[in-house]
Amino acid sequence: MSEDPQSSEIYALLDDEYARAILTATNTTAKSAKELSDECNASLPTIYRRTERLIECGLLEEQTQIEDGGHHYSVYKARLKRLTIELENDTLKIEVEEQPTEKMADRFTELWGEI
Repeated sequence: MSEDPQSSEIYALLDDEYARAILTATNTTAKSAKELSDECNASLPTIYRRTERLIECGLLEEQTQIEDGGHHYSVYKARLKRLTIELENDTLKIEVEEQPTEKMADRFTELWGEI
């Protein structure tokens, strides 16, 4: 049985309690690393390592939050909408359905405005 490297990384992330907690916590609302650290009961370095891996796999999106005073920080929002695992011809296949990103919505708005 074989699987592609991307699938292996996604399986490993879904087996990780902190990665699952981050995805759950950011499903409806973007959250900062500090908020995730508090909610997931994890250290900031742990949160940063997991968010980096989740972003690399396309399961999480990083956005920049800008405050009134000009200060800015990153917030994270889950992109995972649905995950399907299929066994076909001795191969495990994983299909990830992603939620549209803020960037995609902004681009659509720009395109629509040009019409």
